[in-house]
Amino acid sequence: MSLFRKKSLDVLMAQAANSEQGLKRTLGAGSLIALGIGAIIGAGLFVRTAAAAGQHAGPAVTLSFIIAAVGCAFAGLCYAEFASMIPIAGSAYTYAYATMGELIAWIIGWALILEYALGAATVSIAWSEFLNKLLELFNLGSIPYEWSHSPFEKALDAANVMHHGIMNIPALFILLLLSLLLIKGTQESAFVNAIIVFIKVAIVIVFIVVGWKFINPANHTPYLIPADAPPALKPDGTMYSYADTFRHGWGGVLTGAAIVFFAFIGFDAVSTAAQEAKNPKRDMPIGILGSLVICTILYILFSYVLTGVAPYSDFVKSGKDASVAYAIQTYMAGYGWLAKAVTIAILAGFSSVILVMLMGQSRVFYTMSTDGLLPKAFSDLHKKFRTPYKSNMILFVFVGAFAAFIPGSVAGDLTSIGTLFAFVLVCVGVIAMRRSDPDRVRPFRTPLVPLVPILGIIVCAAMIYSLDNTTLLTAFIWMLVGLVVYFGYSKAHSKLGNPSDILPKASDFE
Repeated sequence: MSLFRKKSLDVLMAQAANSEQGLKRTLGAGSLIALGIGAIIGAGLFVRTAAAAGQHAGPAVTLSFIIAAVGCAFAGLCYAEFASMIPIAGSAYTYAYATMGELIAWIIGWALILEYALGAATVSIAWSEFLNKLLELFNLGSIPYEWSHSPFEKALDAANVMHHGIMNIPALFILLLLSLLLIKGTQESAFVNAIIVFIKVAIVIVFIVVGWKFINPANHTPYLIPADAPPALKPDGTMYSYADTFRHGWGGVLTGAAIVFFAFIGFDAVSTAAQEAKNPKRDMPIGILGSLVICTILYILFSYVLTGVAPYSDFVKSGKDASVAYAIQTYMAGYGWLAKAVTIAILAGFSSVILVMLMGQSRVFYTMSTDGLLPKAFSDLHKKFRTPYKSNMILFVFVGAFAAFIPGSVAGDLTSIGTLFAFVLVCVGVIAMRRSDPDRVRPFRTPLVPLVPILGIIVCAAMIYSLDNTTLLTAFIWMLVGLVVYFGYSKAHSKLGNPSDILPKASDFE
């Protein structure tokens, strides 16, 4: 049997039409845009903006966001064509199955675990850290170090006493809460996500509006960091030099784009909900591209205000978690309440990112299971809620174990490499599908093919190449493990190897 056997588009469309027994179609364009914003606006806006501005781009971080947005737009346009043409859960995995064959589809499905499952675990660990920050801001104490960190972490407290982590209970708690919400139903999950999105977007807008009057024009002059910019103070007391080519001028802007690029990751999660969209041919492109446009506008305005309120050099020392709160408390007298609100927004942002990541992973597993590449448990739907509840429960155990017992730093850039790999293959898939099936109806067409997909491939491949060797090696080992699973189980159980099993039967949903 060929390793590159492709899944017929006609079969995919038949599965999409089987709405009576499959996933329930409850999401409109507004809900899909909210899902996209929920996945995109997380800590990236609050953390990466200051880091990129302070160390590389200065006030011109706004230009970095524009460059990164253009790079994402190339991939987003390709996603939009596939999502409108193939309204099936599974995202890049499904698109690869139809255009490049089963082995490539399996590889991308396996890579998406790095984006969604590992991403959810990593963000839940950060959620735990920010919960403690919020409790401290409101003078409510804090969760003991032992019960909010993994066994592999230790730290000295103010009294110079060493504490060792045992289990990260807050991370486990938020994962359990959101997993139960996903089991209850997609519509309910989308409703909660919409509330969270409203809260964090409202706070972002309040910061932009209030902060605008605190902008000091001197902080935006010069707009690009000059080559002879004075060094900035780092947290360890040493000085940070801007002499390097990629720490000033346009070189700094481009490096800043690479840093903030990952603040856009998440819009592709919208495509995993294609099988739950009421009118996917119209609404999927709106959800994918709409969320990208809205977030880009917010990012540019937010970064313009932030670098206007505080000098970019300040963010070298305060360029991480507390950067925005620092700017507010230092340069916006009388708005201490806004610093607390920003912390709430970050916590809410993490929550919605985790929710969408867990949803995306369960839908990818659902589709892989219906294709026979994963055990049937991953596609079993709840009789009442019609959600892949077993998949959600299995994911909670897997993701929860990582979040409770492994430090967040272990994940590194693995989440990003899985995402970028998916972007590359989707762009390749658009070119392949245009050649193999040029007459297929495409409700949304990617413009300027093959130029746009090729540019998407170049930008995303460059981002992968820029990652450190340890990350690339770890991702390679992960892929080898995936191939062992494919040849050990998936290849023999694939429904493409048994034509009578290709179309879904009623028993698949019992």
